[in-house]
Amino acid sequence: MLFFLSFLLLQEYDKAGLEFPNFNFNVSHHGDFVAIASEPLCLVGLDIVSCVIPLKETVLEFVQNFSSYFSRLEWDNIVNAGSSDDILAEFYRYWCLKEAYVKAIGSGLAYGLDKVEFHNTRWTSISVKINGEDVREWKFWLFELGKRHWVSIARGHPRSATESYKRKLKRIEFNNEDYHKGLHLPNVDFVFKTVEELILLMNSKRC
Repeated sequence: MLFFLSFLLLQEYDKAGLEFPNFNFNVSHHGDFVAIASEPLCLVGLDIVSCVIPLKETVLEFVQNFSSYFSRLEWDNIVNAGSSDDILAEFYRYWCLKEAYVKAIGSGLAYGLDKVEFHNTRWTSISVKINGEDVREWKFWLFELGKRHWVSIARGHPRSATESYKRKLKRIEFNNEDYHKGLHLPNVDFVFKTVEELILLMNSKRC
């Protein structure tokens, strides 16, 4: 199954009477889902995870392989989440958010992910601290798709991009009013399409 977001966000931005200075998009796939999200001004990162149960090791052994990527707070929340299923789900939620962030800024997993610490209230009102400092210019969402899949979206300021990524963007700096119009665009729902439905849609656009 595929769900498609980019066109809807551009429509909302167009309604606000704004230009598209930094059109960028992000794609992710895992398990049964593929997703795409786009932004006209902010950076966007997207990640999907499928909560796969490890076959040749225990859940604790599996997540231990990734312990260096989490802050002490995050790690404590993961290993103390409850049952093995709860631990695995907590691990994948944090991992999904971290992936969305590094993809948005144009980095990779070599980035100091243990310094990127996520805070949440029952996985809503998600915020991030980087090197212990609150980062106010980013917004994050985490959704459960069903079938033990989660998707996260990161939306943030172009100045956070890596130097190589900045060179591909049209604008890095914005005044507060323009930037916050982009950061606080209305949220839109994912539109779910099967692969077959998407092919039919694309073919109809060509006619």
